[in-house]
Amino acid sequence: MSRLTIYRDDAPAETLLDTADGAAIVEALNAIGVRFERWPLAEIDAGADDAAVIAAYAPQIERLKAAGGYQANDIVRLGPDAPNRDQLRAKFLSEHRHGEDEVRFFVEGSGMFYLREDGRVHMLLCEAGDLISVPAGIRHWFDMGPRPSFAAIRLFTNIEGWVARFTGDAIADVFPRYEPEPA
Repeated sequence: MSRLTIYRDDAPAETLLDTADGAAIVEALNAIGVRFERWPLAEIDAGADDAAVIAAYAPQIERLKAAGGYQANDIVRLGPDAPNRDQLRAKFLSEHRHGEDEVRFFVEGSGMFYLREDGRVHMLLCEAGDLISVPAGIRHWFDMGPRPSFAAIRLFTNIEGWVARFTGDAIADVFPRYEPEPA
């Protein structure tokens, strides 16, 4: 279940909000300009290729493209046995910004987004069915856990895809890491 926990950015032990209530999550994230939606999961055959997954969500993708000016989309998949998982986790755990929105729809699995804005860190657990759109310029990082298991549709205005500007701040090191329960 999606969950939002908000901390002061200078006091990672001080919880300001902890909720799994969808309406409260939307309200808290809207306050910092972040879009969060829950979509019904499409029925997709196990092992479906990227084209089949994108086709299953075509109406939602087209709606987002029209509203946000996105030019490209793809799917990122990462499993627990991915040989580069440790390097990718380290890269995504570094606080960064983008020159465009970061839009992700979780088709399966889960991951944790951390958004730093207005003196707070918003820690959002995203699971299958969750859409998050982080506006350009918001400092954030992502933790997929030590044994990642997720697939997400990504949308881009820049056809080159994911381009990060790392802040060099070590803030991600003082907040709880994503450690999902074993399946």
